[in-house]
Amino acid sequence: MKKPSKSIVVKILKITGFTLGTILLALFLIPILFPGKIAEEVKAFANKKLDGELNFKEANLSFFNHFPSLTLTLTDFSLKGSAPYKKETLIAANEVSFGIDLSSLVFDKKVNIDKIYVSDAFINVKVNEKGEANYNVYISDEKATEKDTTSNTALRLEKIAILNTHLVYDDKSTKMLIDARGFEYIGNGDLDKAIFDLYTEAKIDSFDFTYNGEQYLKNKKVNADLITKINTNSLAFIFEQNNLKINKLPVEFKGKFDFLSNGYDMDFTIKSEDSKLNDFFTALPPHYVTWLDKSKVKGSTDLLLTLKGQYIASKNQKPDLAFNMKIRDGYINYNKAPFPASNIFLNFDTKLPSLDIEQLRVNLDSVFFNVDKDYFKAIIKTEGLSKPKIAARINAKMDLAKMDQAFGLQNVDLKGLLNLDIQSKGIYDKKSGRIPVTNAKIYLFDAEVKSIYYQNPIKKINLFATVSDKKGLMNDLNVTITPASFEFEGSPIYVNARLRNFDNIRYDIKAKGQLNVNRIYKVFSRKGMDLEGYIDADVAFKGSQEDAMNGRYNNLKNSGTLKLRNIKTTTEYLPKPFIIKQGTFIFNQDKMNFNYFVANYGQTDFKMHGYLQNVIDYALTDSAILKGNFTLSSDYINVDEFMSQTTSSVTVSDSTKTTATAPTGVVVIPPNFNLQFNASANKVNFQDLKLDNLKGRMNINKGKLELQNSGFDLIGSTVNMDVVYGSQSSQKAFFDFKVLAKDFDVKRAYNEVKLFREMATAAESAEGIISLDYNVAGILDNNMQPIYPSLTGGGTLSVKKVKMKGFKLFGTVSQKTGKDAIKNPDLSEVKIKTTIKNNIINIERFKFKVAGFRPRIEGQTSFDGNLNIKMRLGLPPLGIIGIPIKVTGTQDHPIVRLGKKTEDLKETEYQGEVPTPLSTEPKNN
Repeated sequence: MKKPSKSIVVKILKITGFTLGTILLALFLIPILFPGKIAEEVKAFANKKLDGELNFKEANLSFFNHFPSLTLTLTDFSLKGSAPYKKETLIAANEVSFGIDLSSLVFDKKVNIDKIYVSDAFINVKVNEKGEANYNVYISDEKATEKDTTSNTALRLEKIAILNTHLVYDDKSTKMLIDARGFEYIGNGDLDKAIFDLYTEAKIDSFDFTYNGEQYLKNKKVNADLITKINTNSLAFIFEQNNLKINKLPVEFKGKFDFLSNGYDMDFTIKSEDSKLNDFFTALPPHYVTWLDKSKVKGSTDLLLTLKGQYIASKNQKPDLAFNMKIRDGYINYNKAPFPASNIFLNFDTKLPSLDIEQLRVNLDSVFFNVDKDYFKAIIKTEGLSKPKIAARINAKMDLAKMDQAFGLQNVDLKGLLNLDIQSKGIYDKKSGRIPVTNAKIYLFDAEVKSIYYQNPIKKINLFATVSDKKGLMNDLNVTITPASFEFEGSPIYVNARLRNFDNIRYDIKAKGQLNVNRIYKVFSRKGMDLEGYIDADVAFKGSQEDAMNGRYNNLKNSGTLKLRNIKTTTEYLPKPFIIKQGTFIFNQDKMNFNYFVANYGQTDFKMHGYLQNVIDYALTDSAILKGNFTLSSDYINVDEFMSQTTSSVTVSDSTKTTATAPTGVVVIPPNFNLQFNASANKVNFQDLKLDNLKGRMNINKGKLELQNSGFDLIGSTVNMDVVYGSQSSQKAFFDFKVLAKDFDVKRAYNEVKLFREMATAAESAEGIISLDYNVAGILDNNMQPIYPSLTGGGTLSVKKVKMKGFKLFGTVSQKTGKDAIKNPDLSEVKIKTTIKNNIINIERFKFKVAGFRPRIEGQTSFDGNLNIKMRLGLPPLGIIGIPIKVTGTQDHPIVRLGKKTEDLKETEYQGEVPTPLSTEPKNN
């Protein structure tokens, strides 16, 4: 074969080199020749098409960022969202690159964007409760014509690439939260068409899904191969072929999603057919995956989830949700247990029409499994939630130790024999006294429970209980527990109980034994959530609710003692634990007598004796009223510690949330108490009030606290006060108090009483003795502070002998009139009557004498410090001739002018329920 001549080889190399050189030269020259045009065109396009604030650090045009595409790269890119989230970031990225169609740029002088690349980004999609979203930043062609139309740029997308991105989708209208980290997305298609197919490859390193506050998926890996038909005219998505893999579980996803003007239209079908049961567990939360590493799991499962319908929050219109799961030939063996759980069979179906929990339908058509020769089988069907229709049949004969080993139950070890035979059918409606017809037998023999939270188990648990109701009515319900017993830490506990007719409960209960509640609580609870103390019981209760309510105490046979020692308890009403150091309850018919009762709550101490009445009725029913009468004494009470607590979540960054607990909230009075206290306390602290020698009668009834004929010492003066207090919620309360304080030092009152400072700010430099006879009602906020526009009331401030030193109002009047005698006046025997409403203190006309002058004052002042005061300065000798003066401005900066006409201060009306004051008339005593 003849070799090519040297000249031909050289010529080919020259042509190749020239071509490559030309290409390389073009790669460098085109970005240099066109940068201004491209940058201007992209900016004009953004101005025309985006309704959101767009920012970036710099723009670079290059072939090398996403070779071989010519791309305009914007660094430190950010785009804010649409209303109502215009101030919040929608997209923040290290780089956003726009691919430019080279042929259109060179030959047509047009900038066509055909590719978008987003890398190292945070995409933050938000939807509020009304369905308003922050992603509506793209302006349609109709709206765009109203903006600048000089742009020669078009969007002709063929590819979208999203790399290493954190995506958060927080939709408060559907209560759905998606958090995807390590999100990679590559989409290809002819995106410039009105209707096109988008071919997508996606993966997520960590996927979290939360609905209505419950987390269903956490830290799951997701791989997806999708084909989506998109209609840009109607903004509709049709998911034609979508194969997902959540960890190892294969999932097929089909459906459609249309954006409506006020919501969404959805039709989703998610299913996994004939999948391995083992793969299903890999898609569950992390602790199941840890359990799966030690388990052998076999069997098949089918899953089907559908979501169909429109979601329009403004119309309260919601789609239908349905879920179905089947398990066949299931097998679980944890850690090579000698007896596996086999023949696992499950048919589970649930529907939630219109996402309405009152229409919830659950159909556990059957569940069955064996452990050795033991079995568990059940069929349970329910419809509705508040008044559910129930049909259930449960049978079991199980060695709990074998079942525990087979399934590898976490955090608890079980032993003993369990037999169940339960049949129940009917409607549960507590208000109408209906209950499913029920026949149940529960038998537990020689059982044992041990948790990882405490080293010793509860042992020798024996229980035989029957539940019977043949008529489906509460008055036919019978519950028998004969006997029930267990042993813990060497101490046996015995309980026998018979309960009949739950409309008028007839009870026969006996209990005996000593219990260390701290240790038994640890068996079931995590560390740091302890209940502490000892209970020693030897009680017997026999009688009926009707006899207790109607005072037929001779028919009751309630007796015994219950001794408490170092009991530490918490309730939903109090933020701190209540500690009973010692106390003995002695039961006698309907009463529970308190003897030698000593308790603490935070810094507060109590000593108490008395009785509670209607205790059994209160314990067995929700509607019963707990009655009682006590004598209570204390060395110190700190009311601030009784305030409720609320927990708030604060977004720090990147949707990462931290939870902080703030001691905000009002004191909540339980609604079903009717208690009387004859109380005395040496010292009481409330906010900045320091009270001494408090005595009074306190009633707690129907969610209100009343303090009657109470007296205490405050700032060296004896104060008499009546109080009514109640909570409207955990964040608001109402109050109404009358106060009579005689001859107290105004200077001490200003320095030591915050409320006095706020209501009498002008008294900062005053000195002397005054008296107060006043009544105020209003609303307290979650910091137990008064909401000033809600205050109503009135009364009299009596001035015995006061020097108004440094009072700016008199100082300004003195300066304007040239009368030095009234700059720091001495007042005596003056009564100032005022009323309060709508944030305004109205001052009735009053007169006084000072250095021959006869001033007369009336007008208004507000809690904001504004003034509207009318004065007449009567001149010596008799004040017949006077100078009219009007005072406006603020208490800190009063404006004094001659004249009579003034404008009333603007009232601020409280939008809410305000209690009627006990009386707006001052006391005569």
